[in-house]
Amino acid sequence: MTTLTQLTANWPLLSVLIFSPLVAAVVTAFIGNERLLRWWTFASTTVIALVSLPLWGRFDADTAVFQFREQAAWIPSLKIDYSLGIDGISLLLVLLTTLIMPLCVLASWNYIKVRIKEFMLCLLVMEAAMIGVFSALDAILFFIFWESMLIPMAILIGVWGGPRKVYASLKFFIYTMSGSIFLLVALIALRLQTGSFSIPGMMGQGFSDGFQFWVFAAFFLSFAIKVPMFPFHTWLPAAHVEAPTAGSVILASVLLKMGTYGFLRFCLPITPHATQVFAPWVLGLSVIAILYGGMTALAQSDLKKMVAYSSVGHMGFATLGIFSLNVNGLEGATLVMINHGITTGALFICVGIIYERLHTRDLGEVAGIGKFMPVFAGFFGVFCLSSLAFPGTNSFIGEFLVLAGSFAHSKIVTAFAVPGVVLAAAYMFRTLQRVAWGGTNNPKHHDLHDLDFREIVTLTPLLVFVFWIGLHPQPFVHVMHASVVQILQFANG
Repeated sequence: MTTLTQLTANWPLLSVLIFSPLVAAVVTAFIGNERLLRWWTFASTTVIALVSLPLWGRFDADTAVFQFREQAAWIPSLKIDYSLGIDGISLLLVLLTTLIMPLCVLASWNYIKVRIKEFMLCLLVMEAAMIGVFSALDAILFFIFWESMLIPMAILIGVWGGPRKVYASLKFFIYTMSGSIFLLVALIALRLQTGSFSIPGMMGQGFSDGFQFWVFAAFFLSFAIKVPMFPFHTWLPAAHVEAPTAGSVILASVLLKMGTYGFLRFCLPITPHATQVFAPWVLGLSVIAILYGGMTALAQSDLKKMVAYSSVGHMGFATLGIFSLNVNGLEGATLVMINHGITTGALFICVGIIYERLHTRDLGEVAGIGKFMPVFAGFFGVFCLSSLAFPGTNSFIGEFLVLAGSFAHSKIVTAFAVPGVVLAAAYMFRTLQRVAWGGTNNPKHHDLHDLDFREIVTLTPLLVFVFWIGLHPQPFVHVMHASVVQILQFANG
């Protein structure tokens, strides 16, 4: 780690991380062998993940200033710059992205059998766009990266998805594009007020109340669709269910976080008064999302739908923490974002492993496979416990901080949110009991083989983070603390 940090000391690390996947994608376009395509994409994403590690090693957690800054004039006449930088919050999200991508390649190793080159190209282009979203400090550059991930994700769903893939792809595209229109309008309005597209330059400007209300409304619609918050969530179950395993993992682990990241990066520091005025309404929607997501997940027999609806509830906890507007709430929300990416991504990989063997996701059909796949049952059990925020796992500390922050803000809101924890325990324990120890009525189970080496390698890093964050969260809390405090200073005016 130290050697790698020293080696990359003079590198423009953020640009390297953004453009390396694109360079790898160009090489991919000229590879004809399917096996080589898989290995090349896995090697490329793994190297990118390793190159991202010095961000952690060189990051100064004691300051809230944006670090690893890169600045160059891009379109001077419009005052649009190529401006990059990260704080403690975006650092964690960039590292989450680089961790997830090689695991997506491994999870797709046997799952994707047609148009492999095009599939790998989509993964690489998406990685560049996602890292760009979390690194951009120019509003137009942010918007370009925001939109750039839309087309490859829609293609992933529409080409390699399930029976209703075209419907799911179009729904995802239309919802996301609709939100993007509001985002662009808000960014242009801010440019007219400030004379610049610099995101740090927009923060703490003290815009008029009326202007803040309209800009907040535009931001909220855009980011709420991406989270997605209730009632803008209807695109998510369809997209998750129809997407290939890697698509579902990327959606859950990274894309949904763009919405909550947008709240933290734009709404709180740029429109603080509007944020405080509308916070009670957002908190109400967050509680509805938590309860609705939990109850709907409990009613599902399709494993992928169950995990998809659980995401609505988990992201409700993230927005609950953000709009509690205190340190515990924001730090808890950021941890929920990271932990959800780890745990729910792992659960989607587990569901994909089941589907590869049995070609079904029905809970009744897969019940009892733990008797034939004990190693799988062990991994799956840990991720289920993590999803319900069992103490000692990563999700516990995030949800605990969110509820502590929510309690400090409003005891009534917290009282309504707590049943969501019980619902999560209900649907995850039910799923774990049925999958691991349920009655074995499917004769196909006798032909099942347990996890192979590739699948163990895919799941092990996520298992490590479940316990690392669960048992020693302090490094992750510390790295974001200064940034959280600064955002709250802006939000509280």
